[in-house]
Amino acid sequence: MRIEGCTALITGAASGLGAATARMFVEGGGIVAIADLADSDGERLAKELGSSARFFVLDVTAAESVERTVSDVTGWLRRLDVTVNCAGIARRARIVNRKGVPQPLEDFRRIVDVNLVGTWDVSRWSAYHMIGNEPLADGERGVILTVASIAAFTGGAGQTSYAASKAGVAGMTLPMARDLAHWGIRVVGIAPGAFDTPILGSVRPEQAARVVGQPLFPRRLGHPSEFAHVVRAVVENPALNAEVIPLHTALEQDD
Repeated sequence: MRIEGCTALITGAASGLGAATARMFVEGGGIVAIADLADSDGERLAKELGSSARFFVLDVTAAESVERTVSDVTGWLRRLDVTVNCAGIARRARIVNRKGVPQPLEDFRRIVDVNLVGTWDVSRWSAYHMIGNEPLADGERGVILTVASIAAFTGGAGQTSYAASKAGVAGMTLPMARDLAHWGIRVVGIAPGAFDTPILGSVRPEQAARVVGQPLFPRRLGHPSEFAHVVRAVVENPALNAEVIPLHTALEQDD
């Protein structure tokens, strides 16, 4: 599947990895639905990208919002080729902090609801619409990308909620690909490390600074455009399926 002429739904697309991916699709000749919360910068980004982009309000934690938005997006695009699940949140908190106070259960549920349940819900409705696509020459009907995290495999202190949610995303990628193989739909995960995005704002400055000093090259945060480059490679290479691709420039150490 080529990016040129490709139609895509990107969740969490108003900023960070999602915004970079939206720009990549439009610059490559694709058409993109920017889906994000009502108070996000999605409308501004859609105007910046022009007629090949449109903003759709989406709350991935609300089932009715997901079903309606994916349907509206497909109606506008007429054919949904690609879905990229970038919607996600992060918050550091130890399960029991150093003062002996347990992390609120509501925090854990919220992060899992957005990162894991939201990804699953958007993916199922995307697949539902993709199965109606006329298949390409090799039988391909669509591509769904999940966004896990290096934290799923190497989570540090204070990341039980986030790591659990992203481990769930990584874990469901293969069985989802098995479920959808019959329909010619590929499912591929990307597991980013520390990238220069707004979500990093939830990490203390001293924690973010440590990432740059890790003994890997390059010693810097990842650029969102580098994530978008991998998305393009996945979309355009039909041999990539049912894998979670690590993407990081550094590994943060436990503290």
